[in-house]
Amino acid sequence: MKNRQILIKPVVSEKSYGLMENGAYIFVVDTHATKPEIKDAIEKTFNVEVAKVNTLRRKGKGVRSRRTGLTSYKPDTKRAIVTLNAGQTIELFEEARS
Repeated sequence: MKNRQILIKPVVSEKSYGLMENGAYIFVVDTHATKPEIKDAIEKTFNVEVAKVNTLRRKGKGVRSRRTGLTSYKPDTKRAIVTLNAGQTIELFEEARS
């Protein structure tokens, strides 16, 4: 997979801004991406060194139809919490904080 296919979007929330102070950033990634693929994509895209990658899967919520009463599900997502080496930052997030 290409870097653009692996990294879907950054997560912008209060929790993600709190983690930025510790050098950790959160991204929504492709559900089939592995930790080494995510690490390589971050390093090549933002020119930083990644210390570790933690991933978590979020199951899609069930949505009931008002008309038929049947339940369908939103798609599952995967998030990656990327911790960088000391002294490194991703400028994309620093501009958003200002």
